[in-house]
Amino acid sequence: MINSWKKALTVSIVSTLALSTNVWAEKLPGEGVTVQALQSTVAEETFQTSIVNRALEELGYDVLPTKEVDYNVAYTSIAKGDATFLAVGWFPLHADKYKMSGGDDKFFRQGQYVSGAAQGYLIDKKTADKYGITNIGQLKDPKIAKLFDANGDGKADLTGCNPGWGCEMVIEHQISAFQLEDTVTHNQGNYAAIIADTISRYKNGEPILYYTWTPYWVSGVLVPNKDVTWLEVPFSALPGDRKNIDTTLSNGKNYGFEMNSMRIIANKEFAAQNPSAAKLFEIIKLNINDVSAQNMMMSKGKNSTADIESHVNGWIKANRTQFDAWIAEAKKAAL
Repeated sequence: MINSWKKALTVSIVSTLALSTNVWAEKLPGEGVTVQALQSTVAEETFQTSIVNRALEELGYDVLPTKEVDYNVAYTSIAKGDATFLAVGWFPLHADKYKMSGGDDKFFRQGQYVSGAAQGYLIDKKTADKYGITNIGQLKDPKIAKLFDANGDGKADLTGCNPGWGCEMVIEHQISAFQLEDTVTHNQGNYAAIIADTISRYKNGEPILYYTWTPYWVSGVLVPNKDVTWLEVPFSALPGDRKNIDTTLSNGKNYGFEMNSMRIIANKEFAAQNPSAAKLFEIIKLNINDVSAQNMMMSKGKNSTADIESHVNGWIKANRTQFDAWIAEAKKAAL
């Protein structure tokens, strides 16, 4: 009788444990839900996107391989529900893209994933110091502009922004607003290729003029205030709905661009149906210096898919306590 009782109790305990295990497994809020991340063709945004993907996987979501598309395609695809989210939405730079694709009616956008991203125009410090150049408006003078002529046409060659990124619209607007059309050429194309050429010219001792942003590896190679210097603008001048925005920073400098944040943009309907994912999108944070450090590793050749995966693994391991806290808080949102 005693043996029978013990056997029954053992079976009961094992059954309870099995049930508890099953219940716990079922608590993953993303189970059975497929997620499609999008990113731009800028390889240096893979790190940011992959960290979000990994967090979603730990919430139980079935995360498909990230697709690379133009930013405009990303916004329209997410608005239609053809994709789930974009981890690197630049704001306020992408404000017009966001609005034109449906704005708050189509998107979920809460929190700031990466904060403190700067952008603007720079020249080599040697030329800046020699000629007293501090403002891009000085390139209205043909003699000053000619210093940065790389192809012999007498105009300054500005290493600019890829079509479709959003920054190209600001640059074109400012060239017109600052009356630089006759003295400055905005060179566009594959940014990675044209900035590599710009860096080569710098190493050869030639003057350079270029646009860039942070976090990005370029500022680790051409270090501001050491190798190069930021140029201010004559006045604030932004296109579209931001035309009346003052781009002067808190330190009194005006580099022509607002400080940006990378924000996660998700399909609104998906966010409403998946409160755990929505909470994750809202609370997850990535330090801008961590992005810069990872981007620098990529610039030094550690840029394969396996390399980036290793960088993601390393970052999660180093930040496991915080990462787990985000996962826990996201899970609670589903209760």
